[in-house]
Amino acid sequence: MKNIYLFYVVILIPLVLLFMMTKHTTPAVFVTALVLYIFVYRTFTDGMRLYAKGKIAKKDIWRLIIPGYRFRYFKDLYWV
Repeated sequence: MKNIYLFYVVILIPLVLLFMMTKHTTPAVFVTALVLYIFVYRTFTDGMRLYAKGKIAKKDIWRLIIPGYRFRYFKDLYWV
C-alpha cells in the first residue's frame, strides 16, 4: 500500500464508521471496538504499508504493537 491517499482512506473510513456506531451501541462495545481498531487493525495496516515500502520485514509487523515502536517510522507512514 504505497499510495498515501489509499492509506488514509483505509485508516479513516473504519474510524468514521466506529464513531457513527456510538449512537447504536453500549459504551463497552464501543471501547472494545476502539481497542481492536487501535491494536489489531492499525498495527496490521501500518505494518503492511511499511512492508510494501520495504522498511520492515513481514515477520516484524507484530512489533508495531509495542508502544513507541511505530514512531520510528512516522515519516514513512504518514508522509510520502
